[in-house]
Amino acid sequence: MIDLTPACQRTAEVLMNVTDAQLNGRTPCQKLSLRDLVGHVGGLTLAFTAAAKKEFGELTDTPPVEGAPLDDDWRTAYPRRLAELARAWGEPAAWEGMSRAGGVDFPGEMAGIVALTEVVIHGWDLAAASGQDYNVDPATLDAVLPHVTAIAAEGPVEGLFGPAVPVADDAPTLDRVIGLTGRDPARR
Repeated sequence: MIDLTPACQRTAEVLMNVTDAQLNGRTPCQKLSLRDLVGHVGGLTLAFTAAAKKEFGELTDTPPVEGAPLDDDWRTAYPRRLAELARAWGEPAAWEGMSRAGGVDFPGEMAGIVALTEVVIHGWDLAAASGQDYNVDPATLDAVLPHVTAIAAEGPVEGLFGPAVPVADDAPTLDRVIGLTGRDPARR
């Protein structure tokens, strides 16, 4: 099990500091405005919480919807959803057996890593797009790095990762993680 709490808390802090004036701005995700990215984070929290609880249905069976409208109370609701996501993955049963998210079945352990990676990468995206700092604890980054390294080795994945951005081997772990996803860590 990996504790998603630090990454979820940090991403929640970033969300709460996004201003209305920033919502139409660009993000490191080529096709997503900041408004779209905030909505994506709100949706992925629901989907991966359901995946952790093995509550399969519409939330776990469908891919993310681009351009989903923001909930009126997103600044408070989405941080609560991130806290619930961390709690759900804090249960040992979440990491066992099979799970599903985005219509894809995979082992619970893999679903947990994917959820954590989504929170970290999109937390960084939100921070970069809104001019905020983003740091997470070393244990979180050590868990995410092998996952993004494996994905980057397969090449770009449409809608997920672009071609890896070269980053020095001795760069901070967060910069290496971000670079492997096709984002420029210098964008901050």
